[in-house]
Amino acid sequence: MGRRSDHSREELHALILQAGEALMAETGLAGFSAREVAKRVGYTIGTVHNVFGNVDGLVMAINTQTFAIWAEALRARLADAESDRIAALVRAYFAFARANPLRWSAIYEHRVAADAIPADQAAVRGELTGIVVGEVAAALGRVPDEAVGTLARSLVATVHGHCTFDADGSWAAMGQRDAEAAALARVRESIAAALAR
Repeated sequence: MGRRSDHSREELHALILQAGEALMAETGLAGFSAREVAKRVGYTIGTVHNVFGNVDGLVMAINTQTFAIWAEALRARLADAESDRIAALVRAYFAFARANPLRWSAIYEHRVAADAIPADQAAVRGELTGIVVGEVAAALGRVPDEAVGTLARSLVATVHGHCTFDADGSWAAMGQRDAEAAALARVRESIAAALAR
């Protein structure tokens, strides 16, 4: 029988989230189970649902933590970047996906409506995009505005597509090599085009 009162709600939240993150890193979303998380922490599935609402709430929280870790990794890469910060962004995207393939893919596999994500989690998730928008704005010599934000998000989509094709073998299957270099080239072309306008 699971423990019922060994931890406070806050402690349970942290304990379950930590176990959930570990499981997601091992199995990805396809193999993820709130029941397995409950088993790992020694509580019932009801406790997990009580703390996170349901399995979607737990997966959202795990994915938000992944965004936070990713943003920190991006900041670290940028701190080490000499001058080519756009290259640092692209390389950091690929590096994170390669180092955390199942957690990275879980972000995109878990479908929830944008308005279902709690505001505090949406803010954490938005930090990653905010970093990219800031760097794209700097590369353009502009302040971040709606147009820069749209361009930055399109560039993220470009890099993501290349990274996804790299991760699942599609890039190699098309007879291509070095998806990371190709993604960086497309990003540079887009920024150059924006600068020429």
